[in-house]
Formats: sequence, structure tokens, C-alpha cells
Amino acid sequence: MFGTSGVRGTVGEDVTAELAVAIGRALGSEGYDRVVVGRDARESGVVFEHALAAGLLECGADVIRVGTHPTPTVARAAEWFDADASAVVTASHNPPTDNGVKLWTKSGRAFGTERRTAIERRVRESDYELAAWDGVGSERHRDVGDRHRQALRESIELEDSLSVLVDIGNGTGRLTADVLADLGCSVTTFNGQRDGRFPSRPSEPTAETCHDLQTHVALTGTDLGIAHDGDADRMMAVDEYGTFVDGDTLLALFGREAATEGDRIAVPVNTSLAVDDALATVGADVVRTRVGDVFVAEKCAEPDVVFGGEPSGAWVWSDETPCPDGPLAACKLAELVSKRGSLATLVSEVDTYPLRRESIETDDKAGVLERVETVVRERYDDIDDRDGVRVATDSGWFLVRASGTQPLVRVTAEARTESDADDLFDEAGGVVEQATQSLSV
Repeated sequence: MFGTSGVRGTVGEDVTAELAVAIGRALGSEGYDRVVVGRDARESGVVFEHALAAGLLECGADVIRVGTHPTPTVARAAEWFDADASAVVTASHNPPTDNGVKLWTKSGRAFGTERRTAIERRVRESDYELAAWDGVGSERHRDVGDRHRQALRESIELEDSLSVLVDIGNGTGRLTADVLADLGCSVTTFNGQRDGRFPSRPSEPTAETCHDLQTHVALTGTDLGIAHDGDADRMMAVDEYGTFVDGDTLLALFGREAATEGDRIAVPVNTSLAVDDALATVGADVVRTRVGDVFVAEKCAEPDVVFGGEPSGAWVWSDETPCPDGPLAACKLAELVSKRGSLATLVSEVDTYPLRRESIETDDKAGVLERVETVVRERYDDIDDRDGVRVATDSGWFLVRASGTQPLVRVTAEARTESDADDLFDEAGGVVEQATQSLSV
């Protein structure tokens, strides 16, 4: 039921009000007696928010409804209200046809494997502890936007005022614009009207979807462009020339700034070697995890892991909050630019290597991965199977893994030369093709 980032799927098929009620019931039955409930701006969100709250109330849990806010705001709110958990109705960066639920502990950390398994079992077996007629929970409505805004203001200090264009993507990320304005920046918003249909661009901020942001930044001479996904847990950036900054480079910049000698940062297995090289310059190390902000955040709880991030745009500062926080990341990037110069200059200091990525549709992700692993174990020695199959060679690496949220197998290859990257990518693609053909026989 849980992918790499919560429960997620197509509304009316995978995600229904019945499922939302069941998740609420499961949470209440597992002893989460006070739960914060919020949602993103999706059209279907109001239905699932009511259903989720109803399931909690029916099992005796008290519900604190906070309304429509960024996912990191709702995740942080559990601690602010002394609640046992937070539940956010969101499908994050997925299309408007999707929705889902993400669950957070009192500390603001995403539910780990044990907690997710317990919820999933209760839903699968319909094992709920319904309250007596006089034992149903209570419901309160509270606002949390100012609390998050204040926390960000207190954690950031800009040396120089910047001009910033914030592409909210019709989602919940207005908080970023508000805080940057509080800090003295000249802020312009882009696609700022909340609209869960995401009419301006697809919700996921990528180089392909943020073309308008890039154009506007370049034409207006803005210092920095920021882009969020629908629930603002992700943050990506555009430099002053309108060039989209890839996630591996942002990860290198954030990690190098956060770490000192002997520290570690957590990154998923599909992260570029450029991050390893950037951290080596400050005497820090990289530790790899499974793909998914849940796993990165779990690793950030370990001693001397001071930062974690994913190239997709999820960033976690261990000493501030254990959840990916897009507005915090935007403010951290503005702080970095104000202290160390233009973003383009900072980006130029990070070595980059040829990286190839492709997604292949399949109805049998598990079958493809099983056959891929069989083949590569016959050919290679240095194999990491914690998330798909990652093969390291003298020239670079390649990774074949199943998407946690879509019917896709993702193929990634990187090397320090173009020809080696092409060879590794072709090798990985050939292995996947061989596996796919064997399944169709």
C-alpha cells in the first residue's frame, strides 16, 4: 500500500474515500490518540480529508484540522500541538488525477517501515478498534501557517537582499514568498493561485516543466528562481541566467555547506559521483540509502549525518526538521547565494559528469528486477541491492530500480567520460530489455 513516499494513486481507483476512512481507523486503532490532519490544494483533497478525519474520530482519536498548507507545515505541526502524528492528504508532485496520504510521527519524521506495516495490516484485515458511542474523538480547527513562517525567519540570515522569483506551481508554496519577503528580498510570485488542477505547469518541478520560470528569470535579471511542487515538500532552482540547476548539483552545494570534516550526508543510490567529490573537498563522506525521502530522513537521524537530500528536490537538514521542507530549502539557498555570490558561480564550482536516465514502462516491475539481478550477478562483483540493482565499475556505475509510485523501471548510468557513460547506459538498457523479453516468452 505504501510506496516510497506514502500512499498514492489514481482518485476513484487506487485512492477512495473508503481507503481514507480505513487509514484513519488504522491510525486511531494503533494508539495515535491525537492527530493533525491537513491537505494540499488538489480538487479531491476535501473529500479525503473529511474521510480520514472521520476514521480517526470513529476510533476515539482527537483530530486537529489545519486546512490547506505545505506538507512540511503539517508534518511539523504534530510537535507544535503535542500530537502523536500528522496525516497529510497529498499526492505531492503527481498529476492532478492522483491523491494519497502521507503519515508523520510526532517529531515530524515520515512513518518508517514498522509503522507503515502496522497501518497496512489493519487496513488489509479490516482490524479496527471502534470507539463506543460515547467515546468518539473530538475535532478542533487550528491555523499553523504563521508558526512555520516564524520558524523559517528565525533560522535564516541573509547578508544581502536578493530579487527572487518563486514559481508556486498553483500549489501550497506561497509560504516561501512570504518568508523571503520578510527577510528583505524583492519577491515576485509566479503561478501563485492555488488550483489543484495545476493548469500552469505539471506539478513536478523539472527543467522541462519550468521553462516559463527560466525565461522570466533571464529576462528580468532576477537573482534567483525557485520552483515548488504541489505540496511544497520539493524545491528546485534556476540561476540568474535562467539555467535550471540539476538536483545533483543542488545536493552537492547544500551538502558541502552543511558538512565539515568527519560529517556525513545521506543520499539515495541514484545520486551522482559529483556529490561524493564535492563532499571530499571539505573532508566529509557520503552514505547511500534506498531512493525515497523516507529513507534519506531515516539515515539523517544517525549521529554525524548532518544533511540529506534527493536529486528530485527533497532536502532535509537534520538539526532543524526531519522532514523534507521545500520552503526551508528555498530560504537556505537564498542564504547561500547572499553569502557566497551568484548561484551560477556556485554551480560552476561543482564538477559534473555525464549522467544518463531513462524510464521504461512495465506491468511487472518485480519480475524485471529479479531477472536483472540474476544477470548482473553473473557479470559483476560490486553490486548494491538495497534498492534495485546498482553496479559499480572502474569507469562509473549504473542502477536499475523500480519506481515506488509508478509502473516504471528506471535506468541510470554515470561515468567520468561521455563514452563510458554511454557504454554503461547501453549495458544497463540491454539487461533490462533482456529481462523484459524473457517475461513475455
